[in-house]
Amino acid sequence: MTVPVTWLMLWQMKEVLVGRDSYPEHPALDVAVSHAVLDAVAAGEIGSVFRLHSAHPVLAFGMADRIQQGYPAAVRIAAAHGFTPVERLAGGRAAVFHEKTLAFSWAIKEDDPRTGITERFLLVSEMMRDAFRSLKVDARVGEIPGEYCRGQYSVNVGGTVKVMGVGQRLIRGAAHIGGVIVVDDGHRVRDVLVPVYRALRVDWDPRTAGALADRSAGTGNEDVAQAVLSKLSTRVEIVTGSIPDHIVERGRTMIERHLPAAA
Repeated sequence: MTVPVTWLMLWQMKEVLVGRDSYPEHPALDVAVSHAVLDAVAAGEIGSVFRLHSAHPVLAFGMADRIQQGYPAAVRIAAAHGFTPVERLAGGRAAVFHEKTLAFSWAIKEDDPRTGITERFLLVSEMMRDAFRSLKVDARVGEIPGEYCRGQYSVNVGGTVKVMGVGQRLIRGAAHIGGVIVVDDGHRVRDVLVPVYRALRVDWDPRTAGALADRSAGTGNEDVAQAVLSKLSTRVEIVTGSIPDHIVERGRTMIERHLPAAA
């Protein structure tokens, strides 16, 4: 059942800062900056922030992965395949980011972040679905059987391949909703997740991992980014800018918090 996103919820976001910068100096810095942004939004230092940027080759593990006996082996496998292992900010299982994916994260000020969880998921997943449809892709919201990092708010193409995954993290005073869009090179997702999920003893069907370019030839990161931002602008007022330097610096101090102890 679709739960409508209320105008009150959108009004509370007011103006949204859109940040397109990524931070290649350290593989874990992007997630650390998103963590610092979330803390700053919760503290009222900055308003709502939506980050959207091309990713670097990392394999982001969730809390459910970290408690598995095979986690140290999965971390080593990720590194051997050229993906730096990091620990993700939002929930879920292991997810792959690389140069032909887009990472997104939205930090939203919320007095009680436990309310509106479903609405936030729907806001993002339906926005992504509409953006992908504008690229002539048969995008749909919903989990498909056997998908990696499964979730009912994933976005798939034609009910067969997952192209977007999303998760949330709640802290006092704010909510973070973020994930990955696989634009191209879906085979890189499959190639590394097969041995990683085997180590973690997670069952999945590699045929469910795909990319938007598989169904819309020639689609690149910037095509998808502009489609997403176009749909975002119909929902909230956006202002393009950069994350304040002091928040990025705070993120640098948080890098170690997002590196696996097993790495």
